[in-house]
Amino acid sequence: MNDTESRPEIGQIVQIIQGREAGQYAIVINIVDDRFVLLADGEKRKYDRPKKKNLQHVRSLNFISPEVQNSLLETGRVTNGKLRFAISKFVNEVLTDLKKGDQLDGERRCN
Repeated sequence: MNDTESRPEIGQIVQIIQGREAGQYAIVINIVDDRFVLLADGEKRKYDRPKKKNLQHVRSLNFISPEVQNSLLETGRVTNGKLRFAISKFVNEVLTDLKKGDQLDGERRCN
């Protein structure tokens, strides 16, 4: 993560870019300090055992799950099901829209 990028927020989806889980998506469930966040995905990384990750090893995405954020801010906890739901919603809706947009941009360049 570059210095010009803002710090991720609680409930924000990030893509892991370094380490064993590179390429996977996770949700920020806590901000440890200026350098580290705690990530969970509800499957491999449950809420009870989050992964401490350096901010330089994740890419913040412009998507915050309101369900996860509200749950964490109100109760201090979130279910693993909500984490899985938020990530699948992001992958199914946002990423497929981006892929459609990329295809449209590619078609425009060809014409």
